[in-house]
Amino acid sequence: MEKYLVIVESPAKAKTIKKYLGSKYDVKASMGHVRDLPRSQIGVDVEENYDPKYITIRGKGPILKDLKTAAKKAKQIFLAADPDREGEAIAWHLAHSLDIDLDSECRVVFNEITKTAIKDSFKRPRKINMDLVDAQQARRILDRLVGYKVSPLLWKKIKKGLSAGRVQTVAVRLIVEREKEIEAFQPEEYWKIKGIFSASGDDFEAQFYGVDGKKKELSNEQEVKDILSKIKGKSFTIDSVQKKERRRNPSPPFITSSLQQEAARKLNFRAKKTMMIAQQLYEGMDLGKEGTVGLITYMRTDSTRISDTAKEEASQFISDEFGKQYVNSSRAEKKAGKNAQDAHEAIRPTSVMYHPKDLKNYLSRDQLRLYKLIWERFLASQMASAVLDTMTVDLQNGGVTFRATGSKVKFPGFMKVYVEGNDDGKKEEDRILPDVQEGMKVDKKELEPTQHFTQPPPRYSEARLVRTMEELGIGRPSTYAPTLDTIQKRGYVALDDKKFVPTELGGLVLEMTLEFFPEVFNVEFTAKMESDLDEVEDGKENWIGIIDDFYKKFEKKLKIAEEEMQKVEIKDEPAGEDCEKCGHEMVFKMGRFGKFMACSNFPDCRNTKPIVKDIGVTCPTCHKGNIVERKSKKKRLFYGCNRYPECEFVSWDKPLARTCPKCNSMLVEKKTKKGKVVQCVSCDYSEEEVK
Repeated sequence: MEKYLVIVESPAKAKTIKKYLGSKYDVKASMGHVRDLPRSQIGVDVEENYDPKYITIRGKGPILKDLKTAAKKAKQIFLAADPDREGEAIAWHLAHSLDIDLDSECRVVFNEITKTAIKDSFKRPRKINMDLVDAQQARRILDRLVGYKVSPLLWKKIKKGLSAGRVQTVAVRLIVEREKEIEAFQPEEYWKIKGIFSASGDDFEAQFYGVDGKKKELSNEQEVKDILSKIKGKSFTIDSVQKKERRRNPSPPFITSSLQQEAARKLNFRAKKTMMIAQQLYEGMDLGKEGTVGLITYMRTDSTRISDTAKEEASQFISDEFGKQYVNSSRAEKKAGKNAQDAHEAIRPTSVMYHPKDLKNYLSRDQLRLYKLIWERFLASQMASAVLDTMTVDLQNGGVTFRATGSKVKFPGFMKVYVEGNDDGKKEEDRILPDVQEGMKVDKKELEPTQHFTQPPPRYSEARLVRTMEELGIGRPSTYAPTLDTIQKRGYVALDDKKFVPTELGGLVLEMTLEFFPEVFNVEFTAKMESDLDEVEDGKENWIGIIDDFYKKFEKKLKIAEEEMQKVEIKDEPAGEDCEKCGHEMVFKMGRFGKFMACSNFPDCRNTKPIVKDIGVTCPTCHKGNIVERKSKKKRLFYGCNRYPECEFVSWDKPLARTCPKCNSMLVEKKTKKGKVVQCVSCDYSEEEVK
């Protein structure tokens, strides 16, 4: 019996689709791309309209041979790669390799792997969209031209194995420039005054606001003393009470960038891990008797659109589960951002009826956690707004105003299911104020001034960097995770306490590339290029023209760089100690994760050691050694004695040089969800949170 041949990228996806299509369809996997530019050469003919020279990817020969055999027997061939530019390019490469007529309706696309979506897509096959293919080709060729022209230059001038990339170098630039901001930052002193007041026996907190009805900032201790001197007696008068009802809307369903950010905040997932698990949930999970089911929609998207069917199903579920008052009946759908392609729906469960609690036996722990996050976010996005009662109270004494704010959830709405996380990890809590009236007297119980200093801008976490790239228009949903992965693999940045720090190598490469290619590796150019690629996808621009316009200017810069870029010799610095294995001098070397110590007698001696940082604290156990920073196998920072293994002192918390004023024991700096706090290891002594 003749069969229809369907080609997808992965075996998991093939298995799920096969279940819905039945015995008339033979579903096979191409295992991703089958053709690409050669790795050994640039593969782009710049003299012939940037004609790409594609070859079969090494190792894909047997797969392609199997597909060709199946294609010869097939009644019709359908190419069902993912519904994005890259998926369209995979389909195009397969069409060329299998001699499929590009004018035939061989392409099927679906945003979710469900029976309805699959059946509908096969009723409406279409031609391969060459605008999508051209946009993907243009990206690939641009990246190849930049990478294969600039990287060899870096090999000659700095060291072998380096690379430059159109998007990756800009990401490194953001990290390096943020580090420079932090280094140049000059902290400024400021003060706060917290007051504890009592109204009819109920204590509440208020903060200093201003003087004579005007807001005032306190910049030094003398200003604090001046304010306190104005306050007479213990009685404050309630000057004003404002009560309002505030509505709070839910976050929209996930797009790629917001999923990566929230998974980092709430699940501690790296971007790469988030996308890998999301791919598994999209392609299908075995749900026992129900078979393999795709649980979420396509996970590379920048659109928050939701299908009417999904909205209706969610509304019915919310009404049945929580009541009709929890259904969103009036709020308009949020529009896609200015840089969004808006090609697909948002990331959502294929059906809200697949409740996370019912999937515990079928998903791994991490799969379930990510699915639950997606499920809750989508459900909350379709729920009614939360209603909060807010209260602002101003208290006065001698012209000095303190302000107390409080809020209470009146109707939880979407908050019953899900509340978006934030980068500092703080959770919102009800702060209820006593029922006070204007003109009422309240008692001052305590006024506590505290000194603070402004903080430098924070280093980029993966979540924060993805959000910044999205806001600036750098990259697209499919590029965020690979970009972050590449800049770490190249050794240009490293993660320290889950925050990106540039390595010396990263700073050096960036400095050299920016000197000669400032226009190529800047935010504006990269964002404009993404916009131009979107124009190609929409059929408004010709990809050859875009590349030609770029390359003519780039080629001139390249010639200047080849002639004028100075060769940098990265010399090994003496480490000031001898190798314990062979006696030769140890030296500092530059590696993937920054500097490390290695024997100068390499390759005869391959001894290496990490560089340990002395924190200036004497070991509290042996009193002979010093405490140094170390890293566990999982790269977690801890502290230990440098006389290990003679002394086995270790601590996850950072020991401090000073001792406890109560019992003279060691003080440590502990990390909490709110920040850092100093605590004694022996008694209950602790200090205020370190801001």
